[in-house]
Amino acid sequence: IKRTPETAEFFVNQHISEQKKWIENLVSRLTVKQTDTTICILDTGVNNEHPLLKNILRESDLHSVEQSWGTNDHDGHGTAIAGIATYFDLVDCLVSDTPVEIGHEIESVKILPPRNKPTTKAELFGAVTEQAVYQAEIERPNAKRIICMAVTADKYNTDNGSPTSWSAALDNLISGATDHNKRLFFVSAGNVNPIEFSDISYPEVNILHPVESPGQSWNAITVGAYSKKATLENPDLTGYSAVADALGLSPFSSTSLKWDKKWPNKPDILCDGGNLARSENFYTQSDELSLLSTEAAFHTHLFTTIHGTSSAVAQASWIAAQILEKYPQFWPETVRALMIDSAEWSSDMLDKFCKSDRKIDKRTLLRTCGYGIPNIETALWTSNNSVSMIIQSELQPFTKDKDRYKTKEMHIHNLPWPKDVLKELGALQVTMRVTLSYYIEPGPGEIGWKDRYRYASCGLRFDVNNTNETIEDFKKRINIAVRDDEKDSGEGDSGSSRWFLGKTLRDVGSLHSDIWQGNAIDLCECNYIGIYPTIGWWRERAYLGRYNRKVRYALVVSLRTPPQTVDLYTPIMTEIKNRVSVPIEVSIKNGF
Repeated sequence: IKRTPETAEFFVNQHISEQKKWIENLVSRLTVKQTDTTICILDTGVNNEHPLLKNILRESDLHSVEQSWGTNDHDGHGTAIAGIATYFDLVDCLVSDTPVEIGHEIESVKILPPRNKPTTKAELFGAVTEQAVYQAEIERPNAKRIICMAVTADKYNTDNGSPTSWSAALDNLISGATDHNKRLFFVSAGNVNPIEFSDISYPEVNILHPVESPGQSWNAITVGAYSKKATLENPDLTGYSAVADALGLSPFSSTSLKWDKKWPNKPDILCDGGNLARSENFYTQSDELSLLSTEAAFHTHLFTTIHGTSSAVAQASWIAAQILEKYPQFWPETVRALMIDSAEWSSDMLDKFCKSDRKIDKRTLLRTCGYGIPNIETALWTSNNSVSMIIQSELQPFTKDKDRYKTKEMHIHNLPWPKDVLKELGALQVTMRVTLSYYIEPGPGEIGWKDRYRYASCGLRFDVNNTNETIEDFKKRINIAVRDDEKDSGEGDSGSSRWFLGKTLRDVGSLHSDIWQGNAIDLCECNYIGIYPTIGWWRERAYLGRYNRKVRYALVVSLRTPPQTVDLYTPIMTEIKNRVSVPIEVSIKNGF
């Protein structure tokens, strides 16, 4: 009797005849749905004849930005990404005896040349990425597409986190500025090389290794890595130990802690990127600490391993596909918000990077671990004691009044909290989380790229009314915040002590999420949330004719209580049915 295999190493070390048996068993339990939801992989190509991919990736969905490159995987990286993007955790699928259903398909666009072909010039990285996405869209224009790219360039980084030409091209593409087609795009944060540990220890080396281009993108979800496994049993690695603890920041993951604080917090989320093995000052990658995936050279070997932010970005894309398949009406901005809203930091992350309640420690946590590990169950489902309100809307940030360009409107949403239930809970601790997601249009050309107020078309912010603050006083306070926010200092009196991050830390980039925790009775009066604009080049460069455009946003507000017996869902649904839920559009007085 053998114990159930739990590591990738078990499968990669088996003879191909045994590997075939495992695959045959999985295929016999596999159902692939006909769907319009796809994950488009931009990489080295994918070999779709692998038995675990042939029903997931059609021949017509294999593309290349250069015809002479072919569509086959010349390196193996793209096929390994496809295995993770299809199955998330292939080991779990193989050892299970239950049916496995795949609710999305895979597309592949080869963006990296074979070794015998000239490499792409750095100034063309953005154009190649755009061309790759357009190719997939021409073939399947109606697909609900998640774009997955585990390709980065450390040689062309900016030192402070300001945009690169590649990240700006991503922002332009994702925002739909050119064709009004907004996209959902995931990019890896880039990897720390094990050789970097020769002089610096973990996690200092991760802090010093900046997120790689194009991970500076405001609109893309930049994915870092955590370590799911931290146990070594291979006798060949006797004397070795895992570098990171289980659920800790992966040794491979890069960070944005050294960036200027005015640029976005990256990575946004963490998914499984494996771990490193260490013996004194020697570090090595281990199959036992890596993820199992599909081998490109499948005629001789069916399994391979993958690690780092490459496997992590593939897992993140898989999670997005589950959300889109269940909720096809959601915008890309909404899927992005839901994933962030579901994410949590592990206790190891909090212990290592947030050792106190000081703002500097919270910034360290946010810029090394993002918002943490997304939870697919939280993103997909609600329960009696954990509910989420999702709003998709748009507003016009700016307008022209005679010869002046000024801020136009904000939205006030009435949160349908069950006041009677919250009052009964009294001093019980409850948690509210607010996540605001929108896309910016990057400033044309490189003028002003060193200044975030010239780079972003506009910004949006959220605020929640304080306890005992009337709706009129709340509107007045937001009006004051808008007028005083011309240079967006990130400060202001919004009861910031109630929030885990606060305005200074959360109000950068185009994704803002924060957590309020306190007594239930205090929360029952905090039932208004305001969405208002901040300055951007649409107003500052009004001669370009964008000042009257609208920006759409997704807002996710979650409410959770510890006891499972508390029923929040039923009274909230009753409240919603009793009134029409629409935002209150408010013109901002004395707009600057």
